[in-house]
Amino acid sequence: MTDDASGTNVLFDLWLASRAATSVLDEALRPAGLTADEFAVYSVLVAAPLTPGELASWMAAPPTTVSSYVRRFEARGHVRRLPHPDDGRSYRVELTREGRRAHQRAGALFLPVLRDVEARLGRSTGAVRGALARTRTALDVVRPGGA
Repeated sequence: MTDDASGTNVLFDLWLASRAATSVLDEALRPAGLTADEFAVYSVLVAAPLTPGELASWMAAPPTTVSSYVRRFEARGHVRRLPHPDDGRSYRVELTREGRRAHQRAGALFLPVLRDVEARLGRSTGAVRGALARTRTALDVVRPGGA
């Protein structure tokens, strides 16, 4: 089903943009040993440790996906599990020193791509980010188990 003469719709267009961004970032980040998805998770963990449930919510991903990521990152020595201070059944995931170094290496490769995309968007960068935020909010509302 389409919503305009272009033959696409907002969800399909978003999917295409997401695939393009992932492809560009996977290629740019390859020398650092991280994928675009992994870099995104490291980027949120660099700010503060999170529980697997918080990561799943942030990623809009099933718990099994988060568990796979955590196991992979642990095997690399990039994260550690910390006991949750308020819930003995849960834990928080924290980047290790090596995980932070991996994130910094990837970040040095990410920034030129970001600058190039923002330069090409020019003054519309803020409008694009606003539209993406509103789209994420709408998707969170319609997602089963969402907001």
